[in-house]
Amino acid sequence: MPRTPMAMLSPADQVRLRALRRMKAVALGALIFMAIAFVIAFMFQERQPWLAYVRAAAEGGMVGALADWFAVTALFRRPLGLPIPHTAIIPNRKDEIGRTLGEFVETNFLAADVVRTKLSSTAIAQRAGEWLREAPHAERVGAEGATIATAVLNALSDDDVRDLISDLAREHLVTPEWGPPAGAWLEKIVEADAHHGAVDLAADSIARWLEVNAESFSGLVSRRLPSWVPRLAHRFVDDTVYNEAVKFVHAVQADPHHPARLAVDGYLARLADSLQNDPATRAKLENAKASLFDSPRVGALAAEAWNTAKNGLLTALADPESGLRRRAVQALQEVGERLTTDAALQTRVDTWVSDAAVFLVDRYRHDIASIITDTVERWDPAETTEKIELMVGRDLQYIRLNGTFVGALAGLAIFTIAHALIPGV
Repeated sequence: MPRTPMAMLSPADQVRLRALRRMKAVALGALIFMAIAFVIAFMFQERQPWLAYVRAAAEGGMVGALADWFAVTALFRRPLGLPIPHTAIIPNRKDEIGRTLGEFVETNFLAADVVRTKLSSTAIAQRAGEWLREAPHAERVGAEGATIATAVLNALSDDDVRDLISDLAREHLVTPEWGPPAGAWLEKIVEADAHHGAVDLAADSIARWLEVNAESFSGLVSRRLPSWVPRLAHRFVDDTVYNEAVKFVHAVQADPHHPARLAVDGYLARLADSLQNDPATRAKLENAKASLFDSPRVGALAAEAWNTAKNGLLTALADPESGLRRRAVQALQEVGERLTTDAALQTRVDTWVSDAAVFLVDRYRHDIASIITDTVERWDPAETTEKIELMVGRDLQYIRLNGTFVGALAGLAIFTIAHALIPGV
């Protein structure tokens, strides 16, 4: 009988314990009934010969009940506390039982062919899609994903993230030389005339600036003239400079082959060649790059960018109505819809799941099965006995009950046959 207090048992175990006690009482009642019947029949069988049959049945019933009581009790403890060999099997062989159970699960349930056969008969992708395309389910998955993402972001150390970003930037941006790839990239742009749009944009921007900033030319050149030059000449010089600048920009805008444009083309072509072949130009670019990335201001901007991005993500993840959460739910529903309707995608997903499961089973099935072995080994023998008895003890009491009635029938049959074959016995 389990010795754990009722208050420490789960509700399900409490129900099992009550059922176990009832069946033990029934089995014991059957044994007592047979014993009473035996005593009465034994005492009065000489007066009533037919009671000999009752005595034989009761005698067989007691033998069967006691034998099955011994067998059932021997599984869990020593009957009557006696050190009888091969009793208290479960507490004494707990670890071996755990190993055997683990081997059984590993051999019969974690075999690759068993797993593949089971998964191949299950429409995994379709079922997952039908479940996922429902809005409440997609929202639930999105909420769980947001919770996990929030936990990950909160667990990250800002210093560690900044160091990681710095290391990645240094490995992929600072350490590689920029000159040759930048020169090759610029050369292709010049050859394809792809930079003309940028030149047009620059010319248009300068023209718009000149239109609204004519006063900026006031005194730009005239303040450098000698003091004896008349003031009227000052105004004339400034206006002339401004008008010539406007004419120059308009000419560049209007003429695709303007010398200024050709000069830009030539400069970019020379720069592309120098970046690829001139050590001095390449060294200047590398020095400028190193100075930029080593600047404290750049480091501060990177840290600020990470903090801003992290806080923005945390805010969006915490709000079920945020654009990020809504888009995630919508994407999950779209995935569910595709999994439900796209047969080719279903086949790919089912195949991938089956292959992944078989791979995991082949590689880790011993480790998975060892969970059973290790768990059973950690259990206390008395606790293990109680757990198993609560689970199967009620059914085992039926063995005692059946043994009582089968023994009674066997005793009656043996006694009847003996009287039939050997009269006068």
